[in-house]
Amino acid sequence: MKAMVLEKPGQPLRAKNVPKPTPNPDQVLIRVHKCAVCRTDLHVADGELPHPKLPLILGHEIIGTIETCGAQVESLDVGQRVGVPWLAKTCGVCSFCQSGRENLCTSSKFTGYTLDGGFAEYTVADANFCFPIPDEFSDEQAAPLMCAGLIGYRSLRTAEPLNRGDCLGLYGFGAAAHIIAQVALARGLRVFAFTRPGDHKSQAFASDLGAEWVGASTEKPPEKLKSAIIFAPVGDLVPQALRAVDKAGVVVCAGIHMSDIPSFPYADLWEERQIKSVANLTRQDGEEFLQVAPALGLKTTTRLYDLSKANSALDDLRAGRLDGAAVIDLTGS
Repeated sequence: MKAMVLEKPGQPLRAKNVPKPTPNPDQVLIRVHKCAVCRTDLHVADGELPHPKLPLILGHEIIGTIETCGAQVESLDVGQRVGVPWLAKTCGVCSFCQSGRENLCTSSKFTGYTLDGGFAEYTVADANFCFPIPDEFSDEQAAPLMCAGLIGYRSLRTAEPLNRGDCLGLYGFGAAAHIIAQVALARGLRVFAFTRPGDHKSQAFASDLGAEWVGASTEKPPEKLKSAIIFAPVGDLVPQALRAVDKAGVVVCAGIHMSDIPSFPYADLWEERQIKSVANLTRQDGEEFLQVAPALGLKTTTRLYDLSKANSALDDLRAGRLDGAAVIDLTGS
């Protein structure tokens, strides 16, 4: 089968023909239709996340159709359309799994990082970690929901409590922010969008989606935020966001990787402000979000790339040339 393969971090992906995978008894074989490109793919490709499986097929926002079910699979059927997220496997027995925090499992495995992912015609996945996809979403629309949407949803929950009329700041307005902004607006929150200084294109994108205020990350918002979510992997944004939130405000770091956070005065944290991080997701996150998303009429903004152009998709994401999400199209491969 055709695949784009990472042989060494820091090098472009290589187009290769690799063996079609065979599912284990608890897995399903999926014919990949679409696979969105996540900033985490960049972190893996650029060597910012350590110890990936090598060689590696990236991609963890997968939408496809099941072609074969392993002998032990009872929850899914051949022909069913499913999504495959970042979290690929957990042990089920560690203290984190037993307490409903499987996102912190000590033996977890991850799609497109420790296991091969979706930049290929076929992939295999644990049946217990696949999500049936609502009919309301096309493959292209659904792909970014598998990570950008899910992590955004978990980040919004981590930013609670939030009530109608509260101000939510979103730092970095890309794939995740443009999805979760729609959820926040539907809940009656007021969205303030922060972008890189001079990024007027992203600011216009945020404004078109309904953000009440848009500006540079270095700007002071017109009023204090109740909470802020940082999607950009920039540690310098943490002190800035702390200064932007009100007393008891929450700053959520949503990325799996971030540059170092600079020192800042204790006064910026005082008055019960909090800094939290979001790690991975749980299956409960996915199930809840995929119930909410169709009811809200979420729309994802995407740009399609052929599988052979996966490096171009990564480059465009790296350079900030995208509104919304890049999506790899495998239907013509």
